[in-house]
Formats: sequence, C-alpha cells, structure tokens
Amino acid sequence: MSPSLQSDRLTWENEELASVEAGTKFQVSAFDFRSDITTSTSGRQFQAILGVSSNDGWTASGSKVFEDKMADLAGRAASLFMISSTMSNQVAIRTHLNRPPNGIICDARSHIMHQEVGAIGQLSGALPLAIYPQNGLYLTLEDIEENIVLSDGTDTCTCPTRLLHLENPLGGVVMPVEEMKRIKQYADKHSLTVHMDGARLWEAVACGAGKLEAFCSQVHSLNLCLTKGLGGSVGSFLVGDSEFIRHAKWVRKSLGGSMRQPGWVAAAGWAAVGEVFGQDPSGQDAWRLRRTHDLARRLAKHWEDLGGRLVVPQQTNMVWLDLDAAGIDEDSWESGGQERGILLHCSRLVTHYQISDEAVVCLEQYMADMMQNLQQRRRLQTRIPRPEAVARLAKTMRRGLELARLQGYRK
Repeated sequence: MSPSLQSDRLTWENEELASVEAGTKFQVSAFDFRSDITTSTSGRQFQAILGVSSNDGWTASGSKVFEDKMADLAGRAASLFMISSTMSNQVAIRTHLNRPPNGIICDARSHIMHQEVGAIGQLSGALPLAIYPQNGLYLTLEDIEENIVLSDGTDTCTCPTRLLHLENPLGGVVMPVEEMKRIKQYADKHSLTVHMDGARLWEAVACGAGKLEAFCSQVHSLNLCLTKGLGGSVGSFLVGDSEFIRHAKWVRKSLGGSMRQPGWVAAAGWAAVGEVFGQDPSGQDAWRLRRTHDLARRLAKHWEDLGGRLVVPQQTNMVWLDLDAAGIDEDSWESGGQERGILLHCSRLVTHYQISDEAVVCLEQYMADMMQNLQQRRRLQTRIPRPEAVARLAKTMRRGLELARLQGYRK
C-alpha cells in the first residue's frame, strides 16, 4: 500500500472510531448486517457536491463529466447516470429490445426476477426464462445453450431469445471472466445481446477475481451501482457503447429518469467510487472492500466452526446462513439480534466498510449462543419462508445448489 493510501486509511479509521465514540449516525451502520445499502453518506461526498456544477441535465453537463470518468474507469465508450440500479437494468433491457417478440434468459435467482417488481414485462413486454445454473453457483454457456430459443421467424410459435442477462456477483458468488468470455463469443455468433447487472461488480474486482475492464469488456452493457458497498447516496451508471447510450437517454426520459440538476448526486456517487473502490480498475486501492470480505470470511468460518452450514460458499461480502439446518426461524434470528443491538435480515449477512469490529465480535457471540443447543434442537420439519424478497432469494439460492447436487455437479 502506497504512503498516501496508508495515510488515507489511518485517517478513515480515526474518523470511524471518533464517530462511534461520539454516538453519531455512523454507529447505526456499524452494527447493521442487513445489507450494504445501509451505508451512510460520507463527508467526502458532501464536499464533492459543493464543488460541482448545478447546470441543467438537458445541457449535457452537470453529470456529463462523471459519466465520462465512469466510462474511462470501466474501459468503455460511454456511460449514463441513473437514479437507481433498477432503472439502469430496465433502461438497458428496453434499449436492447426494440421489436417483439423478445425472450430473455436470466438466472432464476437474479435481481430482475425477485426485486424489480416485474418490470421486464411491464416496460419491455419481454418473456423471461429464469433458469438455475447446473453448477449451483453461476450460469455457464452450457446452461444457456440448453435453454436458448434461436429462431429465424419461420416457426411463429416460439419467442426467440434476444438478450442474455447476467448478474455478477449474484448473491456474493462471482461468475469468472473466462465464463463471461465464452458467453459473449456465443452471443456475438448468434447476434444476441448480453447485459450484466454488475451492481456489486466492485466486490468481484476487490476480491481478486479480475480487473474491472476485463469484466466490462465481456458484455454489451452493464449496470454499476453506487449505493451498495460504495455507500453512495443515490444512483447507478449504465455503461455501454456510444450508440447504445444515445438510445438509452430516450428510454430514461420516458421513465422519468431525466433530472434537472443531476451533477450534485452524480458528484456524490463518483466521490464514493474514489473513496471506497479507488481510481485503479484493478481494484488495488479497494482496501475498504477487501476488509469487508475478510470480515465475511471470518463470520462464515465462525458459523461453520460452530456446526452451522452455509447455503452457498462465501466469496465476497455476503454470507448465507442455513438457518433451516440449524432449526432457527428467521423471526427469532432477527429479534434476538435486535435485542443485542445487531440488525439482521433473514438468513443473509452482508458486511460493508462501515461495519465495526465490535459488531463482528457481538455477532460471533450471538451465533455461538444460538448454536449452543444445536444438538438438542429439533430441525424444523416444515416452514413457509416469509414473503420478503431476500427470504425468497435465500430459498432460490438453496434450491439452486440442491439441484446441482442432485444432478451430480457438486458434492
């Protein structure tokens, strides 16, 4: 780590300690494992807002400078600032799909299936085919070849596949760059489009899975979120080639996404990128994110050492606990944590850069107490998962791995 980065890290750690000791709002995030979207806006983001242009979004300024910077960081021609990842994904899909009928292949566990209110059908009139990966972790070319519908229009009963939707990471699990490359080559051969929801792609880069440019080069468009592990206050960037972004501006306008003075929020988001991920596409400056991965790895190991099981392997900043196997229902898990000042949601733990070491210790002790009577506790025979999106997602994450085991792909 360079001297300047070391200095930045020490400054940040001192600010963190002072904030927690003073009982400021930062302390709320420090004990919040519900999601990395619970991170609060940092002082550097407010400072960035003060120095930005307040020009109208229609004048191609305001957010334009930050769109150009994001495009450079991703190694692509252009990008477009969006107010949310959902809007970014849906604008991308609608932009790619100009003429029906349109079919989409996606992962059954993906964000667009569980947490975007069915917008594919509402906004694009497309038919999604949601599939479980055979390996239980991420989609492969073989999964796509087995389910794709290729048609020249002579068979008018079919809905041809036009778009391949990838999510990386998905539930904290990383799709390797090499697999993305195989899928992209196949898509180009058959005139298909590949869009990636890379909302947490920063995490994949920070864990050493590949450079940002390497991931971004293997899709036709991608979404990069500012509000999750980066702690940005609002927004995402949609990235692609210049013609795609030109068309996407029309679609964004039709969805009410054109803002009058977008530079303020875009500046805050770009400041979050610089502060938490850094300006190096390799992710070597992203020590804050790497710390969150270390904390997630520590919690996963602690749970397994106590006799617990994970739904899927821990790779980045997410840990999926198999509460069913431990005979712990989600309501008891959450309420028990809240009594100790720990905020939890369903069976998923998400670490972020504002999580404190004290919170991790508290959670480890809570895990130990909950697992103390594991051998005596009867496993729940039947349980209907709660209807929340994350609870449903936990169920699909488990089902994907179980199907892989049944098919002999995993032990």
